[in-house]
Amino acid sequence: MLVTLGFFTLGTIIYAGGLDLALGRDDLPTPLWARLAILALGCLGTLVRRTAPALALVLVCGAVLLDLTRGLGVPVVMVFIDVLFVATLDGSRRLHRVLIGAVAVASLGVTLAVGVLNADWRESLNAGLQMFSLVVIPVWWATNVRQHRDSAEQLARIAELDRRAAVDAERARMARDLHDVVAGHLSAIAIQSEAVLSMPADSDTVRTVLRSVRENSLASLAEMRTMIDVLRADDPVDEPVTVRLADASRLVESARAGGLAVEYAADDVDGLPVAVDLAAYRILQESLTNALKHGADASVRVERQVRRLVLVVRNAVRTAGEGSGTGLVSMAERAHAVGGTFAAGPDGAEWVVRAELPL
Repeated sequence: MLVTLGFFTLGTIIYAGGLDLALGRDDLPTPLWARLAILALGCLGTLVRRTAPALALVLVCGAVLLDLTRGLGVPVVMVFIDVLFVATLDGSRRLHRVLIGAVAVASLGVTLAVGVLNADWRESLNAGLQMFSLVVIPVWWATNVRQHRDSAEQLARIAELDRRAAVDAERARMARDLHDVVAGHLSAIAIQSEAVLSMPADSDTVRTVLRSVRENSLASLAEMRTMIDVLRADDPVDEPVTVRLADASRLVESARAGGLAVEYAADDVDGLPVAVDLAAYRILQESLTNALKHGADASVRVERQVRRLVLVVRNAVRTAGEGSGTGLVSMAERAHAVGGTFAAGPDGAEWVVRAELPL
């Protein structure tokens, strides 16, 4: 409304001052009311130039054609250029392509027509320059602005997709860590507690199992507290390493306290890369937890080779697993995150977990 009112007010002042003629004949006097009526028709186009750019172009082109019969006035030209620019900028892609083609054909056609009719190249050049300034420049300018805007929108869309991917990756990492901490320790606690209930109250084994339950509880609380501290940090920080494969003996002891017979053999694992060290520990932890739930007589072999660390866990299958499979997914994700490979499945009467992690 303000733009429309501004154009109409400025046009009225120009018409009143007699400075309105831009192109055409001035020997046909035109009443002021007629000029203002034509200008009002063009100004109607500015009201719908963004919501209905095609209709706006029809209205303003009609005003231009009517005004041209008596000499094209400056106010109508101003309105026409504004509507043409906005329609090219905010119109549909189809309208944008149509306007580019129409402007090119109209400019070339007028230039050639003037040259043929007047047989004067100077008149033809003058007509071409006028068409260039009236229609080509607004469309050209609006096209450049539109391309920059589309590029900015694409960059913003890409940035949003990257942000969502980062958030999803962080959620997956947090879910994996929570599963490893909570499921690993609490599953051991539940299994060991069940074993205690079936033992005589005064046996030494009960004390051993309860000691393991206490250690698992404290370890779980410590790791949960570490994760919470990382999440509460104002600035991004590296997650502290609270577990190492060199401490895997406590996992083995915890599994044994739960009633699982475990054979453990490992090479020297000091000085492993941090990511590989943590991934191997979590894979071993989850494997022993699954063996406690569904297996018996497990064996663990940790072999440190020149370029890779090989972890193999075998256990006899006692019961068919009814779990959700989250543990297997978590182990595979940890192995793949450090560029390693992971495989788990039955091998005869045994269930075998094999992870190869690069060093």
